[in-house]
Amino acid sequence: VQLVEPGGDLVQPGGSLRLSCAASGFTFSKYPMRWYRQAPGKERELVATIDSLGDTTNYADSVKGRFTISRDNAKNTMYLQMNTLKLEDTAVYFCYTRMNFEYWGQGTQVTVSS
Repeated sequence: VQLVEPGGDLVQPGGSLRLSCAASGFTFSKYPMRWYRQAPGKERELVATIDSLGDTTNYADSVKGRFTISRDNAKNTMYLQMNTLKLEDTAVYFCYTRMNFEYWGQGTQVTVSS
């Protein structure tokens, strides 16, 4: 199982960024997926979840209305569209799934700064 997240960047406040998570080594379309993030000096927090078909999504209150989680099962890829970025969105973002074990991506740095 491999989860790879390219796409981190430096963005100005109010800007947008799309993260992706490329999955391999398992039947992607069968499993729910999640995005987490960890800011410096803080615990890792759940950002958004999506079910296996992409029909049901959930968001942390801190990102609701600004972030959108989605997936393309034909491409084995999950996305996180982040709009109206704030300074407090600065963090390392991780994709995650769980089967018999938990699997994490390596993380990608998102920095929101002027």
